[in-house]
Amino acid sequence: MKLVAAFTAAALLTTAGVASAAPAGEREAVQQIIDQLTTSGGALGVQARITGLGTVRSGSAVLGSREPVPHNGTFRIGSVTKPFVSTVVLQLAGEGKVSLDEPVSRHLPGLIDDRITVRHLLQHTSGLHDYTEDLPLDPAGFPSIRFRTWDPHELVDIALRHPLGFEPGAEHSYSNTNYIVAGLLISKITGRPYQREVEQRILKPLRLKDTSLPLNSVDVPGLHAHGYLPDADGKPVDVTRLNPSWGWAAGEMISTTRDLDAFLEALLGGKLLKPAQQQELMKTTAVSPNYGLGISVLPLPCGVTLHGSDGTIPGYAAMMIGTPDKRMALSINQAANGGTPGDAGFRLLNEVFC
Repeated sequence: MKLVAAFTAAALLTTAGVASAAPAGEREAVQQIIDQLTTSGGALGVQARITGLGTVRSGSAVLGSREPVPHNGTFRIGSVTKPFVSTVVLQLAGEGKVSLDEPVSRHLPGLIDDRITVRHLLQHTSGLHDYTEDLPLDPAGFPSIRFRTWDPHELVDIALRHPLGFEPGAEHSYSNTNYIVAGLLISKITGRPYQREVEQRILKPLRLKDTSLPLNSVDVPGLHAHGYLPDADGKPVDVTRLNPSWGWAAGEMISTTRDLDAFLEALLGGKLLKPAQQQELMKTTAVSPNYGLGISVLPLPCGVTLHGSDGTIPGYAAMMIGTPDKRMALSINQAANGGTPGDAGFRLLNEVFC
């Protein structure tokens, strides 16, 4: 379950704001909630970077040890890759190289249904089947693909074995296939790998030196906590090293809470996009009320509306979320028992933002 989805579900069940601790006790209150995530929320270790509070951490970096989670360790960010990709597409739109409402087939003829537009991809309203549903990502099957190298066209082909789930634009349904196609679109328009465009347009200008696009590399660079997945017998297996090519433009990236905070600050602050594209980034619709173009929208009961993204990949979960003035970047290195942040995660958002 996606972190934002878990938090949203909790928010929908809450009709009144949650009382916040006094400012002097905010760090202590946040620490208590972070500690709960590592005791009953399915996390082995947690690192959170919060505007005004710095880094708060809990739990262990390695199963069975007392080694703490690094203060600014690297980790796999899964689907938090998507806002980086959508930002590049929106930049290309601002440069007049692509239109959000033109068919993708204008640039990638014959790849997908001619009715699917660039906007449909970024907003998950294309109807394309999610190829990850067909991959063996369960504990029993994951070892068979853990170190395999995938070509993005293979991933699209998996999705195209299924018919469209609905008429393009008629519904919102999260599908990783959309961002695989978006990555291919960037490469076709620019003549360069999408990874190169992310690096040149976002990572270098913002000096996100600890963020990387690993391609087929199986290692997590720098200091990092380890992530685990149970095997078929329920025994925890260290899956920190894996080939993320099956995630590609939908979920391959590695970052830190500091870099994610800097990226979100720049993105929400309008530093990466022209005004027209910034408006498109945040735009939701009746069909997609909680998702813009690569960015989730989460209203809290206290009246604050958050924008951000989250993601999971075997061994790790990540989130960046906030407002232009206050942000939180969160990483979780998962224990073998899995689980979701649930109530503790929702209380964390209320403590930080309400």
